[in-house]
Amino acid sequence: MNLLITTVDAFTDTLFGGNPAAVTVLSGPMPDTWLQSVAAEMNLSETAFLEKREDGGFGLRWFTPAVEIDLCGHATIASAHVLWQTGALPKNEMAHFHTRSGLLTATKRADWIELDFPATLVTPAEAPAGLVEALQVTPKFIGRSKFDYLLEIEEAELHALKPDFSALAKVAARGIIVTSRSSDERYHFLSRFFAPASGIDEDPVTGSAHCALTPYWSGKLNELAMRARQASKRSGVVRVELKGDRVLLSGQAVTVLTAQFAC
Repeated sequence: MNLLITTVDAFTDTLFGGNPAAVTVLSGPMPDTWLQSVAAEMNLSETAFLEKREDGGFGLRWFTPAVEIDLCGHATIASAHVLWQTGALPKNEMAHFHTRSGLLTATKRADWIELDFPATLVTPAEAPAGLVEALQVTPKFIGRSKFDYLLEIEEAELHALKPDFSALAKVAARGIIVTSRSSDERYHFLSRFFAPASGIDEDPVTGSAHCALTPYWSGKLNELAMRARQASKRSGVVRVELKGDRVLLSGQAVTVLTAQFAC
């Protein structure tokens, strides 16, 4: 099988930082079972599969090691990076991705890649049983988006978090976003993201979580354009801007390796 798979670190300009994603440009449709098996084999938070369409855009699907998901920022940045790097798409052309979350675009802005994603609103909610206990925090706010729970906590708590992942996996949501104001003047806010129910204990940098974090912090800080840091062990930087019901997410990307399937 003459099919390549590329690993890219997204939301970073440094090898082995940010969030790694695997990207494959398919030559034609493949069974879902094969796609999921590849994602499980790669064992990264997301593996992206692209398929060129007649309209010039690309079908894009994202898989964790366990499930297919509806929206992923870092694997979309990785996908655009691979298309431009390999010449599958000219660098001066916008990438159009047809996904389970609708049409998404990526634009190259010098060394940054800008994604246009739907904003995800968070509304106040009661914590489900076991959530706060699993995190061992004192939330200032608890909310729910269509994907995740969001908790605002103190910065010291955010850095010290050591969740009970077995307990978190029982929460009925894609994942759990925790966030705080940043004491570092380079960033407006910080976050971490946990998704054991989706096969990922802690995601290094989660673009789609910033679709909820951006309108949340925009309302609190009265800012439209902000700079965020996801404070995982690998860490990563996300530039965000709220534009009506859309969020512009910008990050950098670095290719780690390219390999060929043996069969």
